[in-house]
Amino acid sequence: VTVRARVDGEVIEQDIQEGQAVARGDLLFRIDDREIQAALAKDEAMLARDQATLARAQADAARARDLLSRKVAAQQQVDQAEADAKIAAANVLGDQAAIESDHIRLGYTQVRAPIDGRVGAVRVTPGNIVRSSDGGDGLLTITQMKPLRVTFTLPERDLPALRAATGDNGKVPVTVTLHDGAAGQESGELSFIDSSVDSSSGTITAKALLPNEDGSLWPGQYVDVEVELGRVANAVTIPLVAVQPGQDGPFVYLIGADDKVAVRQVTVGETMGDAVVVRDGLQAGDRVVTEGQQRLRDGSRVAERRPAAPKPAGASS
Repeated sequence: VTVRARVDGEVIEQDIQEGQAVARGDLLFRIDDREIQAALAKDEAMLARDQATLARAQADAARARDLLSRKVAAQQQVDQAEADAKIAAANVLGDQAAIESDHIRLGYTQVRAPIDGRVGAVRVTPGNIVRSSDGGDGLLTITQMKPLRVTFTLPERDLPALRAATGDNGKVPVTVTLHDGAAGQESGELSFIDSSVDSSSGTITAKALLPNEDGSLWPGQYVDVEVELGRVANAVTIPLVAVQPGQDGPFVYLIGADDKVAVRQVTVGETMGDAVVVRDGLQAGDRVVTEGQQRLRDGSRVAERRPAAPKPAGASS
């Protein structure tokens, strides 16, 4: 939120420092209110005068009606007296509205935080003249720190899965990690899906709301976002590089007990990073080839390469 002055005047007090955390309603600045106080006193005096005028006009109207009932006064005199009483009553209402306006303007001389957040650069100090018509960057900016909203885009092909996930219970879990690899995660929920796909990029914009209670995230940061579009119970997963394209569909080289490979057609599902879900064709515990598939054919013998064991501390090569 960009905080701006809503009345003209001199800043006489600054109650905030740059970078300070504030709560909604905290006092930020005080603007000289003497001119508004004088206008308020004038309007209160006018109200007192017009209230006295109203009392007199109402009494005159009552007497005129009494005289008319005794056929001493004319109807025109009663009409005039009642019109004067209504005019006086309208003047009182106008004075009350002017006083209410003065109180509102007087409240604007105390500039308070409209939201919870952190103060950015303070752009005015005591002694400066501010005006309600001033544009630009205002007095200061307050940035909400919690909750935060993360904006990201998803490929158009993920839209059906995204809509299906929101249709189940309306809550789609979202996990955010810092883009630079720093430790820490923040979990939230999907809060918005754009109403149309960006035809130029083939993506759709989405947003998620994050509590950010520990303040680990900062407005404007780049983050990595993971959206949980569903869960597959007891899923069989293999490295994505093990899947090969074929005329009959994707396949893998399955390693048998005799270390010979066999071509196995598979049905793949969702991918997550370097792993892919195999919906059909493999069972848990099956071994597949992940390197050198171009040199293999059905029945080829392979040798498993195990990761090198870590060297003990102090060992040299």
